[in-house]
Amino acid sequence: MTIAIVGAGMGGLALARVLHVHGIEAVVYERDAARGARRQGGMLDIHSGQRALREAGLLDRFLAIARREGQDMRLLKPDGTLLLQEDTPDDAPMARPEIDRTDLRTLLLDSLPERTVRWGYAFDHAEDGVLHFADGRSARYDLLVGADGANSRVRPLLTDARPEHLGQNAVELAISDIDRSHPGLAAMVGRGNYWVFGDGKSLSAQRNGDGCVRIGISFYNTGEDWFAASGIPFDNPVAARARLIELLDGWDPRITALIAASDDTFVPRSLAALPPGLTWPSNPTITLIGDAAHLMPPVGEGANMALLDGALLGLALAAHPDGFATAVEEYEREMYERTSAAARMSAEMQELLMSPDAARRLLEFFQPT
Repeated sequence: MTIAIVGAGMGGLALARVLHVHGIEAVVYERDAARGARRQGGMLDIHSGQRALREAGLLDRFLAIARREGQDMRLLKPDGTLLLQEDTPDDAPMARPEIDRTDLRTLLLDSLPERTVRWGYAFDHAEDGVLHFADGRSARYDLLVGADGANSRVRPLLTDARPEHLGQNAVELAISDIDRSHPGLAAMVGRGNYWVFGDGKSLSAQRNGDGCVRIGISFYNTGEDWFAASGIPFDNPVAARARLIELLDGWDPRITALIAASDDTFVPRSLAALPPGLTWPSNPTITLIGDAAHLMPPVGEGANMALLDGALLGLALAAHPDGFATAVEEYEREMYERTSAAARMSAEMQELLMSPDAARRLLEFFQPT
């Protein structure tokens, strides 16, 4: 019985690993040509997802490379007023440690047998138990698991639901080797997360384990076509920096100095989410995990839910090795309840971030009276 997983993200790899631990082999098909084909993104805040790593037999290795200090937080207003600073003691519990997405992916990849992941397989469609890839290759399956993210090509086999724009557009940039290149900015950002909210905009700066600081600038209550009218020339780094600083007019120059110091790569992102509580009629040969199943606002739940999806589906399949239908139904029933709660919480947090007084409301959230 062949289990085919489309997508080598956190959920797909966690599923393959838990299956392997239980003596069940699967094949992961990934469109990237190799594990290092593209940058994997910034830090992940892993909390509930630690259960998945425990089931995968990887928790100790995870804790050895995760960053306790990544839990540090600084919250400011655009004028530079510091509203909140939380520094994590060196002996604090690893409740919500941060880890580079690349490091976590490497941990999962290295735990799998060779040839579990097939690189360079871009999934196109499936029919009659056969996967068809963009280059004409094909492969049979008995169970197809869509772990292929926000724009999943497996999802339409189960539901017509599509992600809807959240009213948020963001630009991602970074400062490499910040301790050497800009020590003053490094000290300002600190060891973890640095957030500035105000005027329907935000700037987040996040320390990564590789010495890089990743920066996200978000513009709230904006439409899907906002970038076309923004005047940000993404192909001209000097002009793009100038325009982003202009869009943050009135912000403290110490904050916008992060933009001025950034590298030459700018990534525009339009944020979307699936409807909270999405379900579909259970199919014994196809299911979904991670963002393919429940894409939600990026407020710290998505990666954890994906890891849990993979681990819990793996456990269900191990418990019912001769009955994919029973395992899939069991997994989906639990997943719907768990991720619906996470999606509702994420939507509430997204609403908070988009409010005109986001800084004050965040302060109340982190320091309730």
